[in-house]
Amino acid sequence: MMAAPTFRKQERIVSGRLIETLFGKGSSQSLAAYPLRAVYMQTEHQEGHAPVQILISVPKKRFKHAVDRNRVKRQVREAYRCHKQLLSDSVVEGKELLIAFIWLSDRHFPTEEVEKRVVSILQRIAKKS
Repeated sequence: MMAAPTFRKQERIVSGRLIETLFGKGSSQSLAAYPLRAVYMQTEHQEGHAPVQILISVPKKRFKHAVDRNRVKRQVREAYRCHKQLLSDSVVEGKELLIAFIWLSDRHFPTEEVEKRVVSILQRIAKKS
């Protein structure tokens, strides 16, 4: 029996340096599946990091209340957790994949819809990498 998918701290982008790398260098790629946009890039693997790391951003401009932003983040995080195996095979040995999910809409979507969009993005990233 396979263990339930998890989402550990090592799988989150928390380092300011990594965030800077992802958004600053210009070597990252982007694709959208409304209401989500994903910015991603491959970098050299660092010790202690997971092969795929993600960041979820829901701008205050979209949702004024933290409870609304947190709900959206929870939906995206859960969809990623359940479907992250779509990416695990496509990451090259010695590399790591950084992905930032950015919420584009100012309204809520059903969880199934968010999950469908996350899966679409993950499949497209897996094909390209």
